[in-house]
Amino acid sequence: MALAAFDTQTYDLLLLDLGLPKKDGFEVLRVIRTRNNPVPVLIITARDAVEDRIRGLDSGADDYVLKPFVMAELLARMRAVIRRKGGVASPVLSNGILTLDPATREATVNATAVRLSSREFALLQALLMRPGAILSRSELEERMYGWNDEIDSNVVEFMIHSLRKKLGNDTIKNVRGLGWMVAKSL
Repeated sequence: MALAAFDTQTYDLLLLDLGLPKKDGFEVLRVIRTRNNPVPVLIITARDAVEDRIRGLDSGADDYVLKPFVMAELLARMRAVIRRKGGVASPVLSNGILTLDPATREATVNATAVRLSSREFALLQALLMRPGAILSRSELEERMYGWNDEIDSNVVEFMIHSLRKKLGNDTIKNVRGLGWMVAKSL
């Protein structure tokens, strides 16, 4: 089932447990990599043998985390893997006007700190991870909501309106019929 999801959807990151019920996690990783899917893979597992860690990394995983783990560390490793995928080493996202620090969840515009709700943060993070790229409503909704969350019909427009009030009207551009974007780095 997980492999079928990769045929219809793109993902920013895959958390892969090696102890899957029907198929070994190493086999899932092998299939993903033979399909040339570039999704970053972070293995989470209780298998702590050095040989398993080496096999996971050599098979195409981007990181390997042992259970039990501290959630804050897992989230930091996820952010780091996603940054590397995007070719960014710095944890701070910026386009020269807006700055967003995922570790502190602080946004700054023209040297002024701005408080954001969790959904505003998720939307702005999605836009700043790909400045200059147009993100559709569905792409933004995916980043703002979990799998089981019910999506409100106009939440993207509402959040963009709210962000524009806080950050300035010109910070987020609408490309009619396609989606929204922030300008590329200045």
